[in-house]
Amino acid sequence: MSGQDITGRCYCGAVSFVSPTGPLTVAYCHCSDCRRWTGAPVAAFAAFDVKELKTSPTQGQGVSHHPGVTRWNCQNCGSPLMATFDYLPDQVYVPLGLIDQADNLPPRIHCHAESAFSWLHISDDLERAQASGRETLNAAN
Repeated sequence: MSGQDITGRCYCGAVSFVSPTGPLTVAYCHCSDCRRWTGAPVAAFAAFDVKELKTSPTQGQGVSHHPGVTRWNCQNCGSPLMATFDYLPDQVYVPLGLIDQADNLPPRIHCHAESAFSWLHISDDLERAQASGRETLNAAN
């Protein structure tokens, strides 16, 4: 997507975001940490340049329950808003379900594919990284 702002908001609308550029990449994540944070059997995120994504209101420091991972949630409704990962510098990951244009942002990779639930079958030809997929995700930056 180009030439159009990417926009979104949390469930209650207290936090909104905008990026003048499209995502660097879009990815599924099957790790237990992302599943637990999103409450979904598989998470899907769009990665934005950290300098391009603007939130309103500006978010604070976030929380970290695992070294090198910081996450933000809406203070009002609890929606997962975004996450950063030390091994993916200058990128911020936003859950696809928050993005208004998500229908036009198909994932390009499955990360932590080995952690996928045995009953979850997503039939596609995307790369299936057996860990974080950091090489592919960093190459998108």
